[in-house]
Parts: sequence; C-alpha cells; structure tokens
Amino acid sequence: MRSGIVWALVLGWTAGVNAEIVYSDFSGSLDLEGRWFPDTALYPGQDSNAASFAANARLYVESAGGGSFTLAPFLRYDDTDPRRTHFDLREAYFLLFGDMGGNAWELRAGVGQVFWGVTESQHLVDILNQVDLIEHPTGEAKLGQPMVHFTLAGDWGSLEGFALTYHRPRTFPGQPGRLRTPVIVDDENILYESSAEHWHLDLAARYSQSFGPVDLGLSVFDGTSREPAAILDAGSDGVPVLIQQYGQIRQFGLDAQLTAGAWLFKLEAIHRTGERNLLGIDDDYAAAAVGGEYAFYSVFGSAMDLSVVGEWNYDARGDNALPRRQPITMQDDYFLGARLGFNDVQGTEIKLSLMGDRQRSTRVLGAEFSRRLNDRWSLQAEAIELLKIDPVDLYYPARQDSFVQVTLRYFY
Repeated sequence: MRSGIVWALVLGWTAGVNAEIVYSDFSGSLDLEGRWFPDTALYPGQDSNAASFAANARLYVESAGGGSFTLAPFLRYDDTDPRRTHFDLREAYFLLFGDMGGNAWELRAGVGQVFWGVTESQHLVDILNQVDLIEHPTGEAKLGQPMVHFTLAGDWGSLEGFALTYHRPRTFPGQPGRLRTPVIVDDENILYESSAEHWHLDLAARYSQSFGPVDLGLSVFDGTSREPAAILDAGSDGVPVLIQQYGQIRQFGLDAQLTAGAWLFKLEAIHRTGERNLLGIDDDYAAAAVGGEYAFYSVFGSAMDLSVVGEWNYDARGDNALPRRQPITMQDDYFLGARLGFNDVQGTEIKLSLMGDRQRSTRVLGAEFSRRLNDRWSLQAEAIELLKIDPVDLYYPARQDSFVQVTLRYFY
C-alpha cells in the first residue's frame, strides 16, 4: 500500500510541477461513535459497549492547466477492538482530462474508489474496491484501491478501463469484536492463487449508457477476487484460526435501471468463474438482485416524500454461497425497505428495512435516523435487530450481536 501512495504522489507532483494552483479546498468530518449491544456476548472478552473516534479529511487542489489532485485519508480509533483501530487512504489520485476527437477523456492515477450498481440490498457488480467490514457489517464502507482509471465519453456512452494492483484483503473483527465468527479470521497470513500474490495486475472495463428511461451498465473484471474463501488452520500459538484465500476470477456484470414515472425498476446480475464456494470447491455461478422502488411525493399534503423498496436476491450456489454482507448470506433472500425524507432544512431522514431468507427463519430488521443539527453538526442513529438467525445459517454465531449505534458528526 505504501508503494501505491508514493506512486500517486509522484504522479501528482510530476504533472503539476511549475503549474499554478488556482483553487484548493480542504474539508472533512470528525465522528464520535457509540455502540451498545443489548444482548449478552457469546464469547469471552467481548463487551456490551464500544466507543470510537473517526476522522475523514479531503484535500482538493486544482492547477491552472485543469489537472487536479485529491487526497482523502481516513482514521478510526476504537476502544474495544484493536483491529477496528485503523488508517486508510480512501483516495489519493491525480486527475487529467481533455478532448479526443470530440469525445471527453479523463485519466485518474493513484488510490481511488469506484462504485457500480443500482440495487439497495447488495451491490453484486461492485467489485473493484475491497470491503472494509470492520467499519460496518453491511459492507458499505470500502478500502482505497491503487489503480489507473481511464474514461472516454461521448454521445455513444461512456467506456471505462481499469488497471489495478496491490490487492487489499478484507478486514474482519478481532477477538474482542462483536459480529465475529467463533474462530478468529487471521489478518496477516493471506493466501493467493496467483504467484504474484497481492501484486497481481487486475484488469476491468465498463460500458454505460442511457437509452431513454433505461440506464444500462455492462462490466467485466479479470483478476484477484475480493471475496475470500476460508481455510481452518492453526495459528502461531496453536489456536485455530481462519486463513483468507483469494482466487483468480473472471466476472461479467450487468446493472440496469428503468425509470417509469414514480417507479424505479432495478437489476444487477453477474456470472463469475474461478470462485471457490463455502466448501472450498471451485464453483462457477450466476447471481442476481432484482426489485423495484416507488416514490410517494408530498405525503399527506406535507413536504415529505416516501419511497418503498422491494428486492429479491438469488445465488445459484445456494447454501454453499459465500457471504456478501453481514449478517445474512443473500442466496435466496428478500429485502423490504422504506425511506422517509422530510425535505426540511435539517435534511431529516428515516430508513427502515427488513431482510429475510425465504428458505430459512433468518430475519434482520434495520432502522436509521439522520438529521443536521446546524451547519457544523449532525446526528445519526442506527439499530440492527437480529430478530432470528437460523441455526444452519453461517451467521448463527453472531445471533446475540444486535446493536444500537449513535454517531455525532462535526463538519469542518
């Protein structure tokens, strides 16, 4: 990772040397976060309360020639789980742009974050960045990824190409952390199928275009998987641990969204080869997430808007599917959600969700509340209630880890 940082900074300096800086901006946020787990922990050393501090910063510098450099570091300190105390460069890249035969082009080089996808319950096609699982069990937070990202866009659509190296292994809770497996995941001994290990050169491309009410994206990825298989082994002290193993995969992806008045119809689908399943066996498979969202405007004559979402998730591997987000496997699962936006000055918003397995008794309820207190402060509250985890479910060991989280954020 250190080489990736140096690479991005050197590129930025080389392209910007002797160039006049015409604009710069520095902003960010500071978070005070508290988590409370109301149920008794299942494993020794786990606490019912956790407090942490997080700092996000973003520096943007633009030169007279139009090039720019963006730096976005992240730091969290957690008083309970040492693994959740971590630093990451979410972004550190130099940007150049221009015109090529009437088509606009952009070149980003350094550490970046890229998001693909349209569905709410999970993002099947989103594969370039590794999940920062210790940040949040839903896997929405992502680690920075060293990459070169080239985009060419015109009336015909947008074509993106990626070259990525320095694979980032997934983060997992440590011994005192909640929402963990009974056997701790080793965060140092990482196995790779490629002889180049984490330096393997991964390649990806994506084409996107809007066809009237339809937004379409087609993508391909060839390289090291972001989803690890787990191997039971003995740690350095003889205590059993889970070893992460990352194979070489190829993924073809499709994401599409149809806008029809107040309706949004969404689809994400992939076909992947080279991936190992939960049993450690190579298992080529297809997976999909499909659903719809409907918006009710000016609810009861007020300024509030209400959106309701329903989605279904399918994985052809069935019970042998690897987990994509905690605390549910998403192999044959439904997602129901509602989002109420107050459209007030404070940006008040409430979200509710229910996820469940169609073939098992697993049910997970989620609730979120967010509101700006003033220009500098905001308050966020979240609760995840594990209503029931089926005994055969992979996350049954985390059945006591329902939690409430409150975050007080200061913007600067």
